[in-house]
Amino acid sequence: MSRKESINQRIIVTFISVTSIVLIFLGSIMTILFNKNYHSTKLSNLEKQMGIIENSINNYLNQQDGSYSQLKEIIKMACISTNTEAIITDRLGYVYLVNGEDYQNLMYSKIKLNTESLSSNIEFKKEVFKVDNASIKGYVKAIYEDGEIDGYMIMVMQNESERNFNMFIIWITVIIEIIISAIVIKIVTNQIIIRPIDNINNVAKRLAKGEVEKRVVVNCNNEIGELAESFNMMAECLEKSDTKRREFISNVSHELRSPITSIKGFIGGILDGVIPRDRENYYLKIVYDEVDRLARLVNDLLDMSAMESGKFNLAITEFDINQVISLCILNLEHKIQEKGLNVKATFHNNRAYVLGDRDRIIQVVTNIIENSIKYSNDDGEIKIDVYSKGEKIYVDIFNSGECIEEKELNKIWDRFYKSDKSRTNKLSTGLGLPIVRSILSQHNEDIWVKNIEGKGVSFIFTLKKSH
Repeated sequence: MSRKESINQRIIVTFISVTSIVLIFLGSIMTILFNKNYHSTKLSNLEKQMGIIENSINNYLNQQDGSYSQLKEIIKMACISTNTEAIITDRLGYVYLVNGEDYQNLMYSKIKLNTESLSSNIEFKKEVFKVDNASIKGYVKAIYEDGEIDGYMIMVMQNESERNFNMFIIWITVIIEIIISAIVIKIVTNQIIIRPIDNINNVAKRLAKGEVEKRVVVNCNNEIGELAESFNMMAECLEKSDTKRREFISNVSHELRSPITSIKGFIGGILDGVIPRDRENYYLKIVYDEVDRLARLVNDLLDMSAMESGKFNLAITEFDINQVISLCILNLEHKIQEKGLNVKATFHNNRAYVLGDRDRIIQVVTNIIENSIKYSNDDGEIKIDVYSKGEKIYVDIFNSGECIEEKELNKIWDRFYKSDKSRTNKLSTGLGLPIVRSILSQHNEDIWVKNIEGKGVSFIFTLKKSH
């Protein structure tokens, strides 16, 4: 049995079992109430008819009204009304009148009755009496005349076909309702539970085969619908991850292919003698720069991999961020001078101690300033502003130049993303800003970028203040 079939059968069996128990319980209650009402109505009618018979017998015995045939007719009608057969005896128990064919053989025979249990304060009583060693169950009522017992009236219940038929109808209805409920439950369960789960299962198998664009069609507003929506969200994340993976492989291949092709070409030219000896040092310098770019790319990839895998350990210490920024500016002085940039650092406090991994924060500041140098216009300016607010130290690095297009503001944090004007920049790996964001994320800090209209771009990040 498959797991799907097992769940299907378990759900259906559970629902049908619960429904059957409820319906049987209701059927039992209906049976009890019906029997109670039936017997109550039956006894009430029986009491009424026995009273009529008693009056008719008294009138007949007193020769006040009617004949024997009329008496028999009255008794016959009463028996039909109560579905009984009547046996009338004198005070000694001898039968002198019988209605019905079943007890005609009792005529003029004596019936043994428990006369002591019958008194004037009891209307009628259910009793078992004996005739020729045979037991008959019926309702017995004493017939009184002038305050004394003048005979006995016995009403024997006939086969209660009406009651049995009604009971049969009740339980047939219960059985039919159980069958209909089972059919409805199976249809509804398949429609609401099994089919959506089967749909999710099929899409999951397609996803496992790499078809990450597949989605579950959600047609219900319940827990399974929520499950399907969550599944679609997962599929969307997988599709985005797959897209990023493909882009990553493509970008890495592109970034590696370019320097390797250059290195292979220049070294091949030197070995083949195509490049003159007096130009070898020039081309070897190009090869050296390409190898250096490859080394930076590999180091950046290793850093990104370590951060994403959670193996990136931080050595948290207390240090002065002002000193770190001054050191980074000094290290990049050559690049700054090449573009004729004016760099101005404003420290609102002589010392701004923060908590963090000093080497990684140096990497953050260096990457942002290098990015600012790259995108600043010639003879432009870079402004660095360090200030305190609450429990945080804010570092604002501004560079003059063109603003970032709105559609690119969120893309600059993607791996290997380069703006159009930096596509030909061989010094860029496209990993600088993603690494910056990952390092600060490891520190539980924020970084954001904003355009200063008509002036340039600011990168702002926070660090935890040390007390």
